[in-house]
Amino acid sequence: MTRATMAELAALLPSGAILTEPADVEPYARDQGPVLELRLPDAVVWAETVNQVQQVVRWAHTHRVAVVVRGAGTGVSGGAHATAGCIVLNLERMNRIVDIRPLDEIAVVEPGVINADLNAAAAAHGLMYAPDPASYRISTIGGNVATNAGGLRCAKYGVTRDSILALDVVLADGNLIRTGVQTFKGVAGYDLTSLFVGSEGTLGIVVGITVRLRYLPHSVQTLAAFFPDVQAAAAGVLAVGQARVQPAIMELLDGMTLTALDGAHGSNLRGRGGALLLIQTDGFGADAEATVVRRVLTSLGGTVDAQDAGEAARLIDLRRHSRGDEVDDEFRVGEDVAVPRSQLVHYIAQLERVASDHSVLLKVVAHAGDGNLHPTFWVSTAEGEQGVARLELALDESVRLALAVGGTITGEHGVGQYKLRWLPWEQGEQVLEVQRQIKDVFDPRGILNPGKAITARA
Repeated sequence: MTRATMAELAALLPSGAILTEPADVEPYARDQGPVLELRLPDAVVWAETVNQVQQVVRWAHTHRVAVVVRGAGTGVSGGAHATAGCIVLNLERMNRIVDIRPLDEIAVVEPGVINADLNAAAAAHGLMYAPDPASYRISTIGGNVATNAGGLRCAKYGVTRDSILALDVVLADGNLIRTGVQTFKGVAGYDLTSLFVGSEGTLGIVVGITVRLRYLPHSVQTLAAFFPDVQAAAAGVLAVGQARVQPAIMELLDGMTLTALDGAHGSNLRGRGGALLLIQTDGFGADAEATVVRRVLTSLGGTVDAQDAGEAARLIDLRRHSRGDEVDDEFRVGEDVAVPRSQLVHYIAQLERVASDHSVLLKVVAHAGDGNLHPTFWVSTAEGEQGVARLELALDESVRLALAVGGTITGEHGVGQYKLRWLPWEQGEQVLEVQRQIKDVFDPRGILNPGKAITARA
Protein backbone atom coordinates (compact mmCIF):
# COMPACT_ATOMS: atom_id res chain seq x y z
CA MET A 1 0.00 0.00 0.00
CA THR A 2 1.48 3.36 -1.01
CA ARG A 3 2.04 6.26 1.35
CA ALA A 4 -0.43 8.35 -0.64
CA THR A 5 -3.09 5.64 -0.40
CA MET A 6 -2.59 5.42 3.36
CA ALA A 7 -2.77 9.20 3.68
CA GLU A 8 -6.07 9.14 1.82
CA LEU A 9 -7.41 6.63 4.33
CA ALA A 10 -6.17 8.63 7.31
CA ALA A 11 -7.93 11.73 5.98
CA LEU A 12 -11.27 9.94 6.25
CA LEU A 13 -10.95 9.35 9.99
CA PRO A 14 -10.52 11.35 13.20
CA SER A 15 -7.08 11.77 14.69
CA GLY A 16 -5.90 8.65 16.51
CA ALA A 17 -8.24 6.30 14.63
CA ILE A 18 -5.52 4.57 12.61
CA LEU A 19 -2.36 2.63 13.53
CA THR A 20 0.33 1.61 11.07
CA GLU A 21 3.49 0.79 13.02
CA PRO A 22 4.16 -2.98 13.15
CA ALA A 23 4.43 -3.03 16.96
CA ASP A 24 1.10 -1.20 17.23
CA VAL A 25 -0.86 -3.35 14.77
CA GLU A 26 0.53 -6.71 15.94
CA PRO A 27 -1.97 -7.16 18.82
CA TYR A 28 -4.81 -6.90 16.29
CA ALA A 29 -3.35 -9.33 13.75
CA ARG A 30 -5.12 -12.42 15.09
CA ASP A 31 -7.99 -13.69 17.17
CA GLN A 32 -7.67 -16.61 19.61
CA GLY A 33 -7.70 -19.26 16.90
CA PRO A 34 -4.64 -21.24 15.77
CA VAL A 35 -2.40 -19.22 13.48
CA LEU A 36 -1.35 -20.97 10.28
CA GLU A 37 0.78 -18.06 9.05
CA LEU A 38 0.98 -14.80 10.99
CA ARG A 39 0.40 -11.72 8.86
CA LEU A 40 0.45 -8.14 10.06
CA PRO A 41 -2.16 -5.77 8.66
CA ASP A 42 -0.97 -2.67 6.87
CA ALA A 43 -3.17 -0.67 9.23
CA VAL A 44 -5.68 -1.00 12.05
CA VAL A 45 -8.62 1.37 11.77
CA TRP A 46 -11.25 2.25 14.36
CA ALA A 47 -14.65 3.36 13.13
CA GLU A 48 -17.14 5.01 15.46
CA THR A 49 -20.05 5.67 13.09
CA VAL A 50 -21.79 3.95 10.21
CA ASN A 51 -20.66 6.73 7.92
CA GLN A 52 -17.03 6.14 8.85
CA VAL A 53 -17.41 2.44 8.06
CA GLN A 54 -18.88 3.33 4.69
CA GLN A 55 -16.06 5.74 3.95
CA VAL A 56 -13.40 3.17 4.83
CA VAL A 57 -15.06 0.45 2.76
CA ARG A 58 -15.47 2.74 -0.25
CA TRP A 59 -11.78 3.56 0.01
CA ALA A 60 -10.93 -0.16 0.22
CA HIS A 61 -13.22 -0.96 -2.71
CA THR A 62 -11.59 1.72 -4.87
CA HIS A 63 -8.05 0.59 -4.07
CA ARG A 64 -8.86 -3.13 -3.88
CA VAL A 65 -7.59 -3.41 -0.32
CA ALA A 66 -8.73 -6.35 1.79
CA VAL A 67 -10.78 -5.53 4.91
CA VAL A 68 -10.79 -7.83 7.94
CA VAL A 69 -13.43 -6.77 10.46
CA ARG A 70 -12.69 -7.26 14.13
CA GLY A 71 -14.59 -6.96 17.39
CA ALA A 72 -13.10 -8.15 20.67
CA GLY A 73 -11.06 -10.87 18.97
CA THR A 74 -12.47 -13.72 21.05
CA GLY A 75 -13.08 -16.05 18.10
CA VAL A 76 -11.21 -19.35 18.11
CA SER A 77 -11.23 -20.32 14.42
CA GLY A 78 -9.08 -17.62 12.85
CA GLY A 79 -11.98 -15.70 11.36
CA ALA A 80 -10.37 -12.37 12.34
CA HIS A 81 -6.79 -13.21 11.40
CA ALA A 82 -5.15 -10.54 9.28
CA THR A 83 -4.27 -11.39 5.68
CA ALA A 84 -1.49 -10.04 3.50
CA GLY A 85 -1.92 -6.36 2.60
CA CYS A 86 -5.17 -5.96 4.53
CA ILE A 87 -6.49 -3.39 6.94
CA VAL A 88 -8.19 -4.49 10.14
CA LEU A 89 -11.40 -2.55 10.70
CA ASN A 90 -12.11 -2.53 14.44
CA LEU A 91 -15.73 -1.88 15.48
CA GLU A 92 -15.28 -2.01 19.27
CA ARG A 93 -15.97 1.72 19.58
CA MET A 94 -19.38 1.32 17.96
CA ASN A 95 -20.74 0.20 21.32
CA ARG A 96 -24.06 1.95 21.85
CA ILE A 97 -27.23 0.22 22.92
CA VAL A 98 -29.38 2.34 20.62
CA ASP A 99 -32.80 1.31 21.87
CA ILE A 100 -34.55 -1.22 24.11
CA ARG A 101 -38.27 -1.63 23.48
CA PRO A 102 -39.67 -3.67 26.38
CA LEU A 103 -43.19 -3.88 24.96
CA ASP A 104 -41.90 -5.18 21.64
CA GLU A 105 -39.25 -7.31 23.38
CA ILE A 106 -36.48 -6.19 21.07
CA ALA A 107 -33.27 -4.18 21.30
CA VAL A 108 -31.24 -2.32 18.69
CA VAL A 109 -27.48 -2.30 19.23
CA GLU A 110 -24.26 -1.41 17.50
CA PRO A 111 -21.82 -4.26 16.76
CA GLY A 112 -19.33 -3.34 19.49
CA VAL A 113 -21.81 -3.81 22.34
CA ILE A 114 -20.58 -6.45 24.80
CA ASN A 115 -22.93 -9.40 25.20
CA ALA A 116 -22.99 -9.07 29.00
CA ASP A 117 -23.71 -5.34 28.83
CA LEU A 118 -26.78 -5.93 26.67
CA ASN A 119 -27.98 -8.55 29.12
CA ALA A 120 -27.54 -6.17 32.05
CA ALA A 121 -29.51 -3.46 30.27
CA ALA A 122 -32.27 -5.88 29.28
CA ALA A 123 -32.52 -7.29 32.81
CA ALA A 124 -33.75 -3.91 34.05
CA HIS A 125 -36.89 -4.60 32.00
CA GLY A 126 -37.27 -8.24 33.07
CA LEU A 127 -35.76 -9.42 29.79
CA MET A 128 -32.59 -11.14 28.60
CA TYR A 129 -30.61 -11.67 25.41
CA ALA A 130 -30.51 -15.46 25.29
CA PRO A 131 -27.29 -16.35 23.37
CA ASP A 132 -24.47 -16.56 25.91
CA PRO A 133 -21.13 -17.78 24.56
CA ALA A 134 -18.51 -18.64 27.17
CA SER A 135 -16.82 -15.31 26.37
CA TYR A 136 -20.04 -13.33 26.92
CA ARG A 137 -18.34 -10.97 29.39
CA ILE A 138 -15.96 -9.71 26.70
CA SER A 139 -17.30 -10.79 23.28
CA THR A 140 -19.24 -8.33 21.13
CA ILE A 141 -22.67 -8.83 19.61
CA GLY A 142 -21.19 -8.09 16.19
CA GLY A 143 -18.67 -10.89 16.62
CA ASN A 144 -21.41 -13.20 17.86
CA VAL A 145 -23.37 -12.42 14.71
CA ALA A 146 -20.33 -12.96 12.48
CA THR A 147 -19.76 -16.50 13.77
CA ASN A 148 -23.37 -17.36 14.68
CA ALA A 149 -22.07 -17.96 18.19
CA GLY A 150 -23.78 -20.33 20.57
CA GLY A 151 -23.35 -20.75 24.29
CA LEU A 152 -24.68 -22.56 27.29
CA ARG A 153 -28.35 -21.67 26.79
CA CYS A 154 -28.40 -23.04 23.22
CA ALA A 155 -30.26 -26.18 24.26
CA LYS A 156 -33.46 -24.22 24.86
CA TYR A 157 -33.03 -20.83 23.22
CA GLY A 158 -30.93 -21.57 20.16
CA VAL A 159 -27.83 -19.90 18.73
CA THR A 160 -27.34 -16.27 17.72
CA ARG A 161 -29.25 -16.63 14.46
CA ASP A 162 -32.39 -17.57 16.42
CA SER A 163 -32.35 -14.18 18.19
CA ILE A 164 -31.54 -11.85 15.25
CA LEU A 165 -34.45 -10.05 13.61
CA ALA A 166 -32.77 -7.41 11.44
CA LEU A 167 -29.35 -6.13 10.40
CA ASP A 168 -27.82 -2.97 9.01
CA VAL A 169 -25.03 -4.02 6.67
CA VAL A 170 -22.39 -2.07 4.76
CA LEU A 171 -21.74 -3.87 1.50
CA ALA A 172 -18.39 -4.23 -0.22
CA ASP A 173 -18.94 -1.07 -2.30
CA GLY A 174 -19.80 1.01 0.78
CA ASN A 175 -23.56 1.06 0.30
CA LEU A 176 -25.78 0.48 3.34
CA ILE A 177 -28.70 -1.95 3.33
CA ARG A 178 -31.20 -3.00 5.99
CA THR A 179 -32.42 -6.56 6.13
CA GLY A 180 -35.10 -8.29 8.18
CA VAL A 181 -38.00 -7.02 10.25
CA GLN A 182 -38.85 -5.46 13.60
CA THR A 183 -41.42 -8.16 14.27
CA PHE A 184 -41.11 -11.77 15.40
CA LYS A 185 -42.63 -12.97 12.12
CA GLY A 186 -41.84 -11.82 8.61
CA VAL A 187 -41.31 -13.74 5.38
CA ALA A 188 -41.04 -11.03 2.71
CA GLY A 189 -38.31 -11.83 0.20
CA TYR A 190 -35.23 -13.95 0.70
CA ASP A 191 -33.94 -14.29 4.25
CA LEU A 192 -30.82 -12.16 3.84
CA THR A 193 -30.58 -11.61 7.59
CA SER A 194 -29.91 -15.28 8.21
CA LEU A 195 -27.45 -15.33 5.32
CA PHE A 196 -25.34 -12.59 6.90
CA VAL A 197 -25.43 -14.23 10.34
CA GLY A 198 -22.48 -16.61 10.43
CA SER A 199 -20.90 -15.25 7.23
CA GLU A 200 -17.81 -14.09 9.17
CA GLY A 201 -17.61 -10.69 7.50
CA THR A 202 -17.17 -12.19 4.02
CA LEU A 203 -20.42 -10.80 2.58
CA GLY A 204 -20.81 -7.46 4.33
CA ILE A 205 -20.00 -5.53 7.48
CA VAL A 206 -22.71 -5.56 10.14
CA VAL A 207 -23.11 -2.10 11.68
CA GLY A 208 -26.52 -2.41 13.36
CA ILE A 209 -28.33 -5.34 14.94
CA THR A 210 -31.94 -5.77 16.02
CA VAL A 211 -32.23 -8.63 18.48
CA ARG A 212 -35.13 -10.46 20.02
CA LEU A 213 -35.20 -10.44 23.81
CA ARG A 214 -36.64 -13.20 25.99
CA TYR A 215 -38.26 -13.13 29.40
CA LEU A 216 -36.01 -13.46 32.41
CA PRO A 217 -37.06 -16.78 33.90
CA HIS A 218 -39.39 -16.68 36.89
CA SER A 219 -37.43 -19.47 38.56
CA VAL A 220 -34.18 -21.34 37.98
CA GLN A 221 -33.08 -24.72 39.30
CA THR A 222 -29.52 -26.00 38.86
CA LEU A 223 -28.58 -29.66 39.27
CA ALA A 224 -25.09 -31.15 39.37
CA ALA A 225 -25.16 -34.83 38.40
CA PHE A 226 -21.87 -36.70 38.87
CA PHE A 227 -21.31 -40.02 37.09
CA PRO A 228 -18.51 -42.59 37.18
CA ASP A 229 -17.45 -41.78 33.61
CA VAL A 230 -18.25 -39.52 30.71
CA GLN A 231 -20.16 -42.12 28.70
CA ALA A 232 -22.57 -42.67 31.59
CA ALA A 233 -23.09 -38.91 31.77
CA ALA A 234 -23.72 -38.78 28.01
CA ALA A 235 -26.34 -41.49 28.39
CA GLY A 236 -28.00 -39.22 30.94
CA VAL A 237 -28.41 -36.55 28.25
CA LEU A 238 -30.47 -38.93 26.15
CA ALA A 239 -32.50 -40.07 29.14
CA VAL A 240 -33.48 -36.50 30.00
CA GLY A 241 -34.60 -35.98 26.41
CA GLN A 242 -36.62 -39.19 26.47
CA ALA A 243 -38.35 -37.85 29.60
CA ARG A 244 -39.37 -34.89 27.41
CA VAL A 245 -37.77 -32.26 29.63
CA GLN A 246 -36.09 -29.31 27.89
CA PRO A 247 -33.39 -27.82 30.14
CA ALA A 248 -32.13 -24.33 29.44
CA ILE A 249 -28.58 -25.54 30.06
CA MET A 250 -27.22 -29.07 29.78
CA GLU A 251 -23.41 -29.18 29.92
CA LEU A 252 -21.16 -32.21 30.07
CA LEU A 253 -17.62 -32.18 31.49
CA ASP A 254 -15.39 -35.25 31.54
CA GLY A 255 -12.93 -36.28 34.24
CA MET A 256 -9.87 -34.66 32.67
CA THR A 257 -11.75 -31.37 32.46
CA LEU A 258 -12.81 -31.62 36.10
CA THR A 259 -9.20 -32.28 37.12
CA ALA A 260 -7.98 -29.29 35.12
CA LEU A 261 -10.61 -27.02 36.65
CA ASP A 262 -9.73 -28.19 40.16
CA GLY A 263 -6.09 -27.39 39.54
CA ALA A 264 -6.81 -23.94 38.13
CA HIS A 265 -9.60 -22.84 40.47
CA GLY A 266 -9.23 -24.83 43.68
CA SER A 267 -12.52 -26.66 43.28
CA ASN A 268 -13.15 -30.30 44.19
CA LEU A 269 -15.15 -31.49 41.20
CA ARG A 270 -13.08 -34.55 40.34
CA GLY A 271 -13.43 -35.82 43.88
CA ARG A 272 -17.20 -35.93 43.39
CA GLY A 273 -17.20 -38.09 40.28
CA GLY A 274 -15.65 -39.06 36.96
CA ALA A 275 -17.85 -36.78 34.87
CA LEU A 276 -20.33 -33.98 35.48
CA LEU A 277 -23.66 -33.28 33.84
CA LEU A 278 -24.62 -29.71 34.75
CA ILE A 279 -28.28 -29.00 34.13
CA GLN A 280 -30.38 -25.89 34.61
CA THR A 281 -34.13 -25.69 34.21
CA ASP A 282 -35.92 -22.37 34.09
CA GLY A 283 -39.35 -20.78 33.95
CA PHE A 284 -42.51 -21.46 35.91
CA GLY A 285 -41.98 -25.20 35.46
CA ALA A 286 -38.37 -25.18 36.67
CA ASP A 287 -39.06 -27.06 39.91
CA ALA A 288 -41.21 -29.72 38.28
CA GLU A 289 -38.69 -30.25 35.48
CA ALA A 290 -35.82 -30.48 37.95
CA THR A 291 -37.71 -33.18 39.86
CA VAL A 292 -38.04 -35.26 36.70
CA VAL A 293 -34.37 -34.75 35.80
CA ARG A 294 -33.25 -35.79 39.27
CA ARG A 295 -35.32 -38.97 39.11
CA VAL A 296 -34.10 -39.90 35.64
CA LEU A 297 -30.42 -39.32 36.34
CA THR A 298 -30.49 -41.00 39.74
CA SER A 299 -31.97 -44.10 38.11
CA LEU A 300 -28.91 -44.19 35.81
CA GLY A 301 -26.50 -44.17 38.75
CA GLY A 302 -25.83 -40.47 38.91
CA THR A 303 -25.30 -38.63 42.18
CA VAL A 304 -27.57 -35.62 41.79
CA ASP A 305 -27.47 -32.54 43.99
CA ALA A 306 -29.49 -29.34 43.76
CA GLN A 307 -27.29 -26.25 43.96
CA ASP A 308 -28.10 -23.04 45.78
CA ALA A 309 -27.79 -19.82 43.80
CA GLY A 310 -24.21 -19.15 44.83
CA GLU A 311 -22.89 -22.63 44.08
CA ALA A 312 -24.90 -22.77 40.86
CA ALA A 313 -23.31 -19.54 39.66
CA ARG A 314 -19.86 -20.88 40.54
CA LEU A 315 -20.43 -24.14 38.64
CA ILE A 316 -21.70 -22.28 35.59
CA ASP A 317 -18.69 -19.97 35.75
CA LEU A 318 -16.32 -22.93 36.02
CA ARG A 319 -17.93 -24.44 32.94
CA ARG A 320 -17.28 -21.20 31.04
CA HIS A 321 -13.59 -21.55 31.89
CA SER A 322 -13.38 -25.21 30.94
CA ARG A 323 -11.55 -24.54 27.68
CA GLY A 324 -8.53 -23.66 29.82
CA ASP A 325 -5.78 -21.10 29.44
CA GLU A 326 -2.86 -21.52 27.08
CA VAL A 327 0.24 -22.90 28.80
CA ASP A 328 3.84 -22.92 27.65
CA ASP A 329 4.52 -26.64 28.11
CA GLU A 330 1.66 -28.01 25.99
CA PHE A 331 0.69 -28.19 22.33
CA ARG A 332 -3.08 -28.09 22.36
CA VAL A 333 -5.78 -28.24 19.69
CA GLY A 334 -9.50 -28.04 20.34
CA GLU A 335 -12.57 -28.53 18.25
CA ASP A 336 -16.22 -27.61 17.91
CA VAL A 337 -17.94 -30.53 16.22
CA ALA A 338 -21.62 -31.33 16.65
CA VAL A 339 -23.27 -34.72 16.29
CA PRO A 340 -26.85 -35.97 16.55
CA ARG A 341 -27.64 -36.43 20.23
CA SER A 342 -28.36 -40.11 19.64
CA GLN A 343 -24.68 -40.47 18.72
CA LEU A 344 -23.20 -38.76 21.79
CA VAL A 345 -22.27 -41.91 23.70
CA HIS A 346 -20.81 -43.59 20.62
CA TYR A 347 -18.89 -40.50 19.51
CA ILE A 348 -17.31 -39.87 22.90
CA ALA A 349 -16.18 -43.51 22.98
CA GLN A 350 -14.62 -42.96 19.55
CA LEU A 351 -12.82 -39.84 20.77
CA GLU A 352 -11.30 -41.81 23.62
CA ARG A 353 -10.15 -44.46 21.15
CA VAL A 354 -8.62 -41.84 18.86
CA ALA A 355 -6.68 -40.33 21.75
CA SER A 356 -5.36 -43.75 22.71
CA ASP A 357 -4.46 -44.71 19.13
CA HIS A 358 -2.46 -41.52 18.59
CA SER A 359 -0.95 -41.36 22.09
CA VAL A 360 -2.37 -37.94 22.89
CA LEU A 361 -4.28 -36.65 25.90
CA LEU A 362 -7.96 -35.77 25.66
CA LYS A 363 -10.56 -33.82 27.56
CA VAL A 364 -14.16 -33.30 26.49
CA VAL A 365 -16.70 -30.65 27.33
CA ALA A 366 -19.98 -30.33 25.50
CA HIS A 367 -23.12 -28.33 25.11
CA ALA A 368 -24.67 -31.74 25.46
CA GLY A 369 -28.24 -30.54 25.11
CA ASP A 370 -27.71 -29.91 21.41
CA GLY A 371 -24.90 -32.36 20.68
CA ASN A 372 -22.15 -29.72 20.33
CA LEU A 373 -18.83 -31.05 21.64
CA HIS A 374 -15.53 -29.33 22.34
CA PRO A 375 -12.89 -32.08 22.48
CA THR A 376 -9.35 -30.89 23.21
CA PHE A 377 -6.30 -32.98 22.36
CA TRP A 378 -2.86 -32.14 23.70
CA VAL A 379 0.72 -33.32 24.16
CA SER A 380 3.74 -32.01 25.98
CA THR A 381 5.90 -29.55 24.07
CA ALA A 382 8.80 -31.86 24.87
CA GLU A 383 7.43 -34.21 22.20
CA GLY A 384 8.21 -31.64 19.50
CA GLU A 385 7.13 -32.05 15.89
CA GLN A 386 6.23 -35.71 16.35
CA GLY A 387 3.74 -34.76 19.04
CA VAL A 388 2.24 -32.05 16.85
CA ALA A 389 1.90 -34.50 13.97
CA ARG A 390 0.02 -36.94 16.20
CA LEU A 391 -2.25 -34.13 17.37
CA GLU A 392 -3.15 -33.21 13.81
CA LEU A 393 -3.89 -36.83 12.94
CA ALA A 394 -6.12 -37.19 16.02
CA LEU A 395 -7.92 -33.96 15.17
CA ASP A 396 -8.53 -34.95 11.55
CA GLU A 397 -9.81 -38.37 12.58
CA SER A 398 -12.15 -36.86 15.18
CA VAL A 399 -13.68 -34.62 12.51
CA ARG A 400 -14.11 -37.47 10.03
CA LEU A 401 -15.79 -39.56 12.73
CA ALA A 402 -18.20 -36.74 13.53
CA LEU A 403 -19.15 -36.43 9.87
CA ALA A 404 -19.56 -40.21 9.60
CA VAL A 405 -22.34 -40.17 12.21
CA GLY A 406 -24.18 -37.27 10.61
CA GLY A 407 -22.38 -34.43 12.37
CA THR A 408 -20.78 -31.16 11.32
CA ILE A 409 -17.28 -29.66 11.51
CA THR A 410 -18.44 -26.64 13.53
CA GLY A 411 -21.40 -26.11 15.81
CA GLU A 412 -20.87 -22.48 16.82
CA HIS A 413 -17.31 -21.22 16.31
CA GLY A 414 -17.43 -20.79 12.54
CA VAL A 415 -15.08 -22.10 9.85
CA GLY A 416 -12.75 -19.11 9.92
CA GLN A 417 -9.35 -19.90 8.48
CA TYR A 418 -8.36 -22.92 10.54
CA LYS A 419 -11.22 -25.22 9.49
CA LEU A 420 -11.17 -24.52 5.76
CA ARG A 421 -9.41 -27.82 5.10
CA TRP A 422 -12.38 -29.71 6.53
CA LEU A 423 -15.18 -27.86 4.75
CA PRO A 424 -15.00 -30.00 1.57
CA TRP A 425 -15.27 -33.09 3.76
CA GLU A 426 -18.75 -31.93 4.80
CA GLN A 427 -20.05 -30.05 1.77
CA GLY A 428 -20.00 -31.24 -1.81
CA GLU A 429 -18.39 -29.24 -4.61
CA GLN A 430 -21.74 -28.08 -5.99
CA VAL A 431 -22.72 -26.63 -2.61
CA LEU A 432 -19.32 -24.98 -2.23
CA GLU A 433 -19.58 -23.45 -5.70
CA VAL A 434 -23.02 -21.99 -4.92
CA GLN A 435 -21.49 -20.34 -1.86
CA ARG A 436 -18.65 -18.94 -3.97
CA GLN A 437 -21.20 -17.50 -6.38
CA ILE A 438 -23.03 -15.83 -3.48
CA LYS A 439 -19.72 -14.38 -2.33
CA ASP A 440 -19.12 -13.04 -5.86
CA VAL A 441 -22.50 -11.29 -5.86
CA PHE A 442 -21.93 -9.50 -2.56
CA ASP A 443 -18.17 -8.96 -2.90
CA PRO A 444 -17.14 -9.07 -6.57
CA ARG A 445 -13.64 -7.72 -5.86
CA GLY A 446 -13.04 -10.21 -3.06
CA ILE A 447 -11.97 -7.62 -0.48
CA LEU A 448 -14.10 -8.71 2.49
CA ASN A 449 -12.21 -11.06 4.80
CA PRO A 450 -10.56 -13.09 2.05
CA GLY A 451 -9.52 -16.64 2.82
CA LYS A 452 -12.13 -17.20 5.51
CA ALA A 453 -15.42 -19.14 5.87
CA ILE A 454 -15.54 -20.63 2.35
CA THR A 455 -12.98 -22.42 0.21
CA ALA A 456 -11.49 -20.76 -2.85
CA ARG A 457 -11.97 -22.11 -6.34
CA ALA A 458 -9.33 -24.61 -7.39
